Order: sequence, then C-alpha cells, then structure tokens
Amino acid sequence: MAVELNHTVVHARDRRFSAEFLAEVLGLEVGAPFGPFLPIEVGNGVTLDYYESDADFTSQHYAFLVPDEEFDTMIARLERMGVTYYADPHHGRPGEINNLFGGRGAYFLDPSEHNMEIMTVPYSR
Repeated sequence: MAVELNHTVVHARDRRFSAEFLAEVLGLEVGAPFGPFLPIEVGNGVTLDYYESDADFTSQHYAFLVPDEEFDTMIARLERMGVTYYADPHHGRPGEINNLFGGRGAYFLDPSEHNMEIMTVPYSR
C-alpha cells in the first residue's frame, strides 16, 4: 500500500465560517462535525479538518489542484465574495492570475489568513 495523506488540521478563529468560506470557493460541501473538527473532503479523499482555536497559530499554505474548466467559476466566486486574489504567493499582483507550467493559478487569504492557492497544473518536480 502506498502512503497517502488522510487528513490535516486547519486552525481557524471560527471553524464554521472558515470551512464554509473555502467550501464555497471550491464548490465543495462542509461535512458533519467530528468531535471538535469540521471537515471538508477534497476529491482525493483527504479531509481538511477545521479546528477552532483562540490561541495564536501560524498562517499555513494550502494548494488545490482544480479542474481547468472550474477555475474561472472559482475566480468569479472570489470576486462575488469580495475577496482579492493574486498572481503570486506574496500578494504583490492583485486581481491577476498566473500561468505557471502552462496552467492557471491564483492565491487568496481565507478568513483565518491562511494563504490558499488554486492551480490547474501541478508544479513540475
């Protein structure tokens, strides 16, 4: 059996607000609470388990490989929600997308200031 990522915890100031925000952008559903966690399942079976915390936590980066045909819809959702997206991870090019590796990508902050990325082509390794 190959090693696979099963889940990861995403710290949030408000787990419901943050989970619903990302689910809306990506066109996914928020799952039923599991103990202190509120999960979002992504296409490959991995869950992002939102955990509410008042403690300080470090902003993380989460990158999502999305279908090219859904990318424009996701950008439109961000615009409708009033969320600025950027072509670069340092947020120096607002309102732009990138064309890395022949695909398209964008970065945006979630409500807990995690740096989220959507991309249509994975990075070359």
